[in-house]
Amino acid sequence: MRDFLAVYLHFLRTRHGYSCARVGRAVNAARQTVSHWESGLRRPDEKQAESLDELYGTGELVSMLLFYARSAHEPDWFKAHVELEAKADVIESYECSIVPGLLQTEDYARTVFTLGGESDVERAVRVRMRRQDALTRPDPPRLWVLLEQEVIERVVGGPEVMRVQLGRLIEFSLLSRVVLRIVPRSTGYHLGLRGSFKVLTVGRERLAYTEAAAGGRLTADPGEVARMAERFDLIGADALSREASRDLLRRAQESLT
Repeated sequence: MRDFLAVYLHFLRTRHGYSCARVGRAVNAARQTVSHWESGLRRPDEKQAESLDELYGTGELVSMLLFYARSAHEPDWFKAHVELEAKADVIESYECSIVPGLLQTEDYARTVFTLGGESDVERAVRVRMRRQDALTRPDPPRLWVLLEQEVIERVVGGPEVMRVQLGRLIEFSLLSRVVLRIVPRSTGYHLGLRGSFKVLTVGRERLAYTEAAAGGRLTADPGEVARMAERFDLIGADALSREASRDLLRRAQESLT
């Protein structure tokens, strides 16, 4: 349905002889965003779909297609989120179970993929390490990370693997464009325990990616993204300071020596 929506939007625009810029002005979207709708990389929100129906005289057809495109699970959501992550300006990541992929060491990632039943572990590790290139590019993103205390205390791959992984987290926490904070166990229940998620800012767009056991979900719906961003802020309100988080990381690392 997502593919059909993308093809149909391209069909409507070209049939009317409109440029992407012309459509963008009519529905309050950037020219590049309109192009992304037609390539399937993005989808319009509900208000934009209504404006497209009005622009093209299609009744409620675009809105209906958008509804069905959102209703089904899409296996390419994870891939799309990784592509967006590579060019994001800001990444806000909350993790309640394991170290985020962007910050994993090779051995930590290898353990995760091995125990997760990955068919080609070494290939998966190489792909994950390439994702980290986003943090060393000329214009790296501003990275905000919130980790549950259990994440840094759960020994993945054995004491030595975990000790090195904690060292990596400490190194990243010292970078000027990285803010890494720990949510202490004493916080008790909070909204983050519903599941890990990520909010990405790419140019003028903001998207949210939520983790799930059978595959994540990527959304650009403004309402949903705003709710996830608010959830991130609320979780962060209970997190330790940057320095206190580093102290906790160091103590956890020392306990494995």
